[in-house]
Amino acid sequence: MRRVAILISGRGSNMTALIEAAAADGFPAEIALVISNKADAPGLDTARAHGVKTLVIESKPFGKDRAGFETVLQQALDDHKIDLICLGGFMRLFTADFVRHWYGRMLNIHPSLLPSFPGLDPHGQALRAGVKLSGATVHFVIPETDAGPIVMQGAVGVADDDTADTLAARVLEIEHKIYPQALRLLAMGALRLEGERCRTTAGASLCDELISPTII
Repeated sequence: MRRVAILISGRGSNMTALIEAAAADGFPAEIALVISNKADAPGLDTARAHGVKTLVIESKPFGKDRAGFETVLQQALDDHKIDLICLGGFMRLFTADFVRHWYGRMLNIHPSLLPSFPGLDPHGQALRAGVKLSGATVHFVIPETDAGPIVMQGAVGVADDDTADTLAARVLEIEHKIYPQALRLLAMGALRLEGERCRTTAGASLCDELISPTII
């Protein structure tokens, strides 16, 4: 059973999806710890309500000293014997050293079909580009932002009258489906990294194609 820490800064909706999925019989990982860099993150109460241990490591006192913050963070991860990390809206950048230490063991989710629309306002970017499909991507974390080998993606259609908010709501539903499944694959040892690509070695199949718009 792999021990997982989820790092959050806010409400942690993906955190909740991961916690609920991991509570099911047969899931190959347990959510052992939720860490927030903000003491007032609403997700902390949610995690506690699910019986998950929480920890606050305030990042603000460290200012731009990312390495100093990560030293304290790493000690907490070691103390709790954490094997894997899932980022769930964690609004703090890591040093390259920290990311390299956790390479292949730290997942993130981004609300776009990467490599399209990385960074801020991905839904606005998607709407301005006029794409017909958008979605979410679970990927391994590397020093570059919203990059790294792609583990899993889920797509939704984009309507002509979509706003950033309406599109975000549909994409969030997809996020809550694919993030637990990506963690499942990682925890069961079904992922293999080959350079910049992630391959699935067992226990997965292709899903039906998604086309948008459809002709009635």
